[in-house]
Amino acid sequence: MTGHDHEPGHGHGHGHGHGHGHGPADPEACREAVPPGTGTGQTLLLDTYSGIAGDMTVAALVDLGVPFEVVEDAVAAIGLSGVTLELRRVLAGAVSALSFRVVVRSEQSERSYREIDARLSAAPLAPEVARLARRIFRRLAEAEARVHGIDVGSVHFHEVGAVDAIADVVGAAAAFAYLDARVVSTPLPMGRGTVVCRHGPLPLPAPATVECLKGVPTLDAGIDAELVTPTGAAIVSTVAQEFVRWPRFAPTRVGWGAGSTKLEDRPNALRAVLGQPFACTDETVGSTHVVVEATVDDLTGELAAHTLGALLAAGARDAWTVPITMKKGRPGLILAALATQANADAICEVMLRESSTIGVRRLPITRVERPRRTFEVQTRFGPISIKSSEGPFGPPQLKPEFDACVRAAAEAGVPVREVVAEALAVARGQHAG
Repeated sequence: MTGHDHEPGHGHGHGHGHGHGHGPADPEACREAVPPGTGTGQTLLLDTYSGIAGDMTVAALVDLGVPFEVVEDAVAAIGLSGVTLELRRVLAGAVSALSFRVVVRSEQSERSYREIDARLSAAPLAPEVARLARRIFRRLAEAEARVHGIDVGSVHFHEVGAVDAIADVVGAAAAFAYLDARVVSTPLPMGRGTVVCRHGPLPLPAPATVECLKGVPTLDAGIDAELVTPTGAAIVSTVAQEFVRWPRFAPTRVGWGAGSTKLEDRPNALRAVLGQPFACTDETVGSTHVVVEATVDDLTGELAAHTLGALLAAGARDAWTVPITMKKGRPGLILAALATQANADAICEVMLRESSTIGVRRLPITRVERPRRTFEVQTRFGPISIKSSEGPFGPPQLKPEFDACVRAAAEAGVPVREVVAEALAVARGQHAG
C-alpha cells in the first residue's frame, strides 16, 4: 500500500489511547470558557518544550478557554461515523492538563487525501475553519508524498490514523479560528530513536515530520522519544507566523494539553499561552512615542478647544493644555499632544495649522501601558461594551463605553449612572468567574 506509513498522533511520545466514554469523563475537566474572538489583537504562543501533536494542540486550546463544544461541533460537521471525542483532566508530571482522545468505535476504511479534502470542502464548517483545516491537511499530504515519491492525490491515510488526523486537524482549526489570535511557536524539540508503524520501523523524527518542518527552527531534545508527530508538525508549521524563544507579551491565559506517554526528563504537555503584546520600554532600544508641544500667549479659549479636537481627530493619543506664565508676565498655554512615532509628523502639521503657534517641539519618550481589550456584557439595558486594561499591574481596570451607556439610558429612561453601575457589576462578575 502506497501512501501514509506513519499514522499521525500514534508516536512514542503522543499516541492516543483508546479508552471509553462519551464526552468529558470529568465534569470539572473544562475551565471557564472565553468568548469568541478573545485572541483578537493578542499573541498565542505554542510552547513546545515537550513537542507537539494534534491531540495535544486541541487539548491545550480547550484548557486555555476554547469551549469544547467548538471542537465537537466542527468534528461532527465532517460526518465521521463511529467516533467519540473524549476529554479528561490528567496530570502531566506535576501539571494539571487536559487529555483529548479520539475514540474509534467501529471499523474505519482507508481514506485518500482527495477524499479528505473533498469532505472538508463540502462540510458545513465556518469558511475560516475549512480553509485552515484544508491548508494543514495539504501540508501533511505533500510531506507524505515527498517521503514516498508519489503524487499528492495518491496519498492514503490508514484507517484509525486517518480518523485521528481528521479530528485533530479540524478540532485544532476550529479552536484557532475561535480565538483569532496571532500564533507564534517556540523552536521544536526533536526526539531520537525509531517508531514502529504499519510498514515497519521509521527513524525519529519521522520523515513526514521533517518534511512538514522545512524552514522551521528545530533543536535536539536529547531524548529517545517521538516528541513531534507529523500532524503536530503540519499544524504548527501552518499556523505559526514566527518562531521565538518567548514573545514580548503579558500573558493573560494559559492552557496545557497532555500527551499520553510519561517522559523521564519533562512533563509531557504542550503549553498554550495567550497574551497581550506591548511595546519595548527599554530606553536603550529607543523611544516609542513623541510629545509634540508649543507655548502660545495669543490663543483664545475657542481656538484652543478647536485645536485639541483637531489633534485628537488626526490620531493623537491624547491632547491637552496647561496654563503658564510666559515672558513679560504674560498668561499663556502649553499646547501638547501625545503621538506615536509614525504619526508625529501629522500631529506637528495639525498643531502648526490650527493654532497660533509658529513652532513646535518634539520630545521623544517611552511609555509603559496596560494591555487593553474590549468585550461586551449583556445588561437589562442591552449590550454594553467594556474596556478592560489588564497586564501584570494589579487587578484589571474595567470601564463601560460611556456613549453606549448614554444611548441605553436614554432608551430606558433611567440615569446614565444606573447603566454604568450595572455594566460594571456584570463585567466584574464575569471577570471574577
